[in-house]
Amino acid sequence: MPQANDLSRCLLTLEQDSTLIAVVELSQASWLVAGIVPAVERQPLKKIEADEAALLRLLGRWTDEATKAGRGITRVCVAFEAGRDGFWLARWLRAHGVEAHVIHPSSVAVPREHRRAKTDRLDTELLKRAFLGWLRGERGHCTTAAIPTAEEEDAKRPNREHESLVGERTRIVNRMKGALARLGVRGFKPTLRKACERLGTLRTAEGAPLPPNTLAELRRDMARLRLVREQIAELEAARLQRLEEEPGSRPHAMVRLLARVIGVGVETADMLVREVLSRDLRDRRAVARYAGLTGSPDESGRRRREKGLAKAGNARVRHGMVQLAWRFLLFQRESALARWYRERTADARGGTRKTMIVALARKLLIALWRLVTTGAMPEGVVLRPAA
Repeated sequence: MPQANDLSRCLLTLEQDSTLIAVVELSQASWLVAGIVPAVERQPLKKIEADEAALLRLLGRWTDEATKAGRGITRVCVAFEAGRDGFWLARWLRAHGVEAHVIHPSSVAVPREHRRAKTDRLDTELLKRAFLGWLRGERGHCTTAAIPTAEEEDAKRPNREHESLVGERTRIVNRMKGALARLGVRGFKPTLRKACERLGTLRTAEGAPLPPNTLAELRRDMARLRLVREQIAELEAARLQRLEEEPGSRPHAMVRLLARVIGVGVETADMLVREVLSRDLRDRRAVARYAGLTGSPDESGRRRREKGLAKAGNARVRHGMVQLAWRFLLFQRESALARWYRERTADARGGTRKTMIVALARKLLIALWRLVTTGAMPEGVVLRPAA
């Protein structure tokens, strides 16, 4: 019985005599399009300019060729790999009546030779073979990605921008501390309110004032740091305003519910909802796999070993969940998950704790997914009072 939201195979019956199939190898300068046209023996391969209108004209021309050969085209299927261009092309094609799919590149099997030939033409052949098996409903050929709407993609931008700005703030502070350390200056904190005023009073280890070029560089860094901090504060205020203006919308309701869990802040809750919890994932295995928190066993004959995390999913979710798991142990000591972790790390070995924290992160993510989707409260978890 097919599962809901199963993107590993197509659930529609493939009528190959009336279906035009095409795959596209995308690049910045040009696109290489390979097709399977009913009643046409040759399998066309055409390089076009990187333009969606040109692609649509090419599909129309191939449709006319099939019609002249006596086959009426009732379905046009196009696929390409996920990459820098994102999902806009799939949305545009669907708006023009074309069935578009985006394939995970890592799910397409490739030859295992140490040195294999790799060209756009060979890549389209591999992609076409995998996509054809997917359309037939056969498992294991490739996996497609759920195509988000433009609004869903736009909702992720504030959180990702916030993450980028926080990283930029850390880089600026570390660069300033490194410049001062080379002069023997310690204890200066660039994040303090009056740090800019203190720059002129700093002295090197020899008792001399800061060199003029270094001082000018530090002042420019302080200006950058001030701007970054202002932008971070602006993003955080805008997020809180959105939560207050639309408290009943599904994503915002999820964020407010998660933020009530002691140990989970608004920033973490917003990241989890936008990146994974608001997606229509079919089961707990899909949730853990999307976060890259599943294992990668290596078994052959008598050999049995584990190569560690697959890391095939969303890196933001994976990093955030590992950090949240450590916080969860501090703020939710009496929860069932925290007790489960302590029971299995009683030997106090560092390797055991590192391994089991990943297992705790996986269990915690699944528990939070169940909380926001079904309302099932994790055992022993304490919530803040509702605002």
